[in-house]
Amino acid sequence: MEQRLILINLLVKLGVAAAVSSSLVRSKEFKLLLFREERSFRQKIYLVLWFGLPIMIGVWIRISQNHFLAGDLSFETTILLGMVAGRWAGSLGGVLMAFPAMLHGDWATLPFLLLCGFISGQFRTMALDKDDIWSFTPFIDQSIFRLIRRNLPRPRLFDWQIIFFMTVIGLRFVQTELVTYFPHSVFALESPDNWWVESAIYAASVMAIGIELKIFNSVRIQIKLEEQERLLLHARMEALQNQINPHFLFNTLNSISSLVRFDPDMARDVISKLATILRRLLNSSEAFAPLRDEFEFIDNYLDIEVVRFGRDKLRVVKQLDPASLDVVVPSMLLQPLVENSIKHGLGPKIEGGSIYLRSRVANSRLIIEVEDDGVGMGGAKLEESSSWAGMGIGMANISERLQVLYGDTARMTIDSQEGKGTLIRIRLPLVEAASSVPEGFYAERSSTRR
Repeated sequence: MEQRLILINLLVKLGVAAAVSSSLVRSKEFKLLLFREERSFRQKIYLVLWFGLPIMIGVWIRISQNHFLAGDLSFETTILLGMVAGRWAGSLGGVLMAFPAMLHGDWATLPFLLLCGFISGQFRTMALDKDDIWSFTPFIDQSIFRLIRRNLPRPRLFDWQIIFFMTVIGLRFVQTELVTYFPHSVFALESPDNWWVESAIYAASVMAIGIELKIFNSVRIQIKLEEQERLLLHARMEALQNQINPHFLFNTLNSISSLVRFDPDMARDVISKLATILRRLLNSSEAFAPLRDEFEFIDNYLDIEVVRFGRDKLRVVKQLDPASLDVVVPSMLLQPLVENSIKHGLGPKIEGGSIYLRSRVANSRLIIEVEDDGVGMGGAKLEESSSWAGMGIGMANISERLQVLYGDTARMTIDSQEGKGTLIRIRLPLVEAASSVPEGFYAERSSTRR
């Protein structure tokens, strides 16, 4: 073949390798199979089919058209499959991809690809660090530099990537020899009369493997980063939730300590109610709960606060839409809001006041309101509280939890007038209790924030 056409086919070959790998990695099922460290026999079969069927089509096009030679990536794909899935998957993939060529009369293709798949799979077992497989690069100079740098403080002559690079070159040389001594036994682009074109042919085989691995590795790194971010968000949310519970307990114990001095019977009753609250906190590790359960929790909390303030100084008014009670909300969402109204709104007011609890569903949003007719806040204090830090630990944590869980789809606002009271309103997306919290909730919220 003319040398110019060989070079064109090599460039097209690299493009085909990139296109095939990019198409495969778009499939969720393929990614689940590809990035597993351990696979069952059935999973290996499925992975072989994912790799082998597109390449079989390329081999068939090469045979039937006799011009699109760049479509035959059976050599490179067999080695790649052995690297990522092991000896048996590599060998089986080689047999599968050799089938069209065998029917065409290329009798040496099957034993040669079988050998390539087995050897590359053996290299997978030799890799002490499996990340070496995914970070394989066709640029041998980088591997040599890394080997030299590693040997300076502590000599170690074996470098997996260099050995594997030389093995690919060696297998490609075997293919060249088969073409030389047994014409038409196996397909391969060759240019024995021009050494630099022949070198380009060898380099293209290594580059095709490297390109596919780079594409797979970039997706693998992206999946790992998303998983780490999801775990980080989950841990952060749990830390914020756990920070609320001691804060609530501290304030409640202060109320009990004041009752012990002048009304021991009432103190025992409050302790009993506190035990009910703590039992719920200890028995439930769920991050979400139906709004109905949150209001039941608040009833126990308010019973304690009514005892402390007196029934004539603390009144509670509920306006709850039944349709809103089955909506799932973050656990311990309401208690800091109610505590804030009592402490900052009604606490400084000598004659006491009322707390209004409201919930409703409007425009595909759950709206929760906690309002008091306490002392309220002036403009300066309201501006200071806009960051929620000035409203106390509980309120700041609620704001941050909503941001972690819902991103920009949730909103908490404050409206206050000095001498008239404060209204805190939360708007949340609807999540029905019957469907619970969807799997991957944190990852979905993470992508929303980006």
